[in-house]
Amino acid sequence: MKKLMAANWKMYKNRAEAKATAEDLINRIAGKLPEDREVVIAAPYTALESVGAALAGQARCSLSAENLYPAEEGAYTGEISPAMLKDVGCTYALAGHSERRSIIGETSEFVGEKVAFGLKNGLAMILCIGETIEQRKAGEVQKVIDEQLEAGLKDVPADFAPESVVIAYEPVWAIGTGEVAGEDEIIEAHGFVRKKLKNIFPEKFNEMRILYGGSVKPGNCAQIIALDNVDGVLVGGASLDGESFSQIALA
Repeated sequence: MKKLMAANWKMYKNRAEAKATAEDLINRIAGKLPEDREVVIAAPYTALESVGAALAGQARCSLSAENLYPAEEGAYTGEISPAMLKDVGCTYALAGHSERRSIIGETSEFVGEKVAFGLKNGLAMILCIGETIEQRKAGEVQKVIDEQLEAGLKDVPADFAPESVVIAYEPVWAIGTGEVAGEDEIIEAHGFVRKKLKNIFPEKFNEMRILYGGSVKPGNCAQIIALDNVDGVLVGGASLDGESFSQIALA
């Protein structure tokens, strides 16, 4: 199982900036990326084509969208279909990032529709889950994870490839705050995710990757990915710089 080192650029970078960052990253990791690593960059829609061109031909480097809409086409102003994403070179897409849940108001059920539709249409999906600080203080971490996984994976087809469904555990209180979940907190949460995956997919759960996200940096990445059931990272701010993210990818 390859460790998945994923970048989420959010609403940053124009095309030229995105292209330059992707090229800088590739130059820094070319010939150095371990065989057990895969790099994914989730870029804004406008930058997907230029980032995809920079990644083209690079072994174990893939392009991801930050979102998709679960329809083939239609009157959905402002939305993007899986076919459109594949047309510009995407092989992955994110679903359920906490910012879309909290700011855009996406429900876990709608996130599940996206996961299933993306898979059906040939994209690998990264399902983001995680609790707020209020939910953690209330002792609801496992409840939140359970509910988000149940809804997010509800309609995943039985014949899915294990590597095509990735779970990214991101405690909301650690995203962009500089706060990182402690080792025990990460191990406990990821262990619960693995147990839940075993219940849902008893024949494939151990081949599915679980990422950690939340203030991941070059200085803490190696420590994090060495923990049980941590199969990679989903990185926000520290992925916006080629040098910084290259250190994470090679950690």
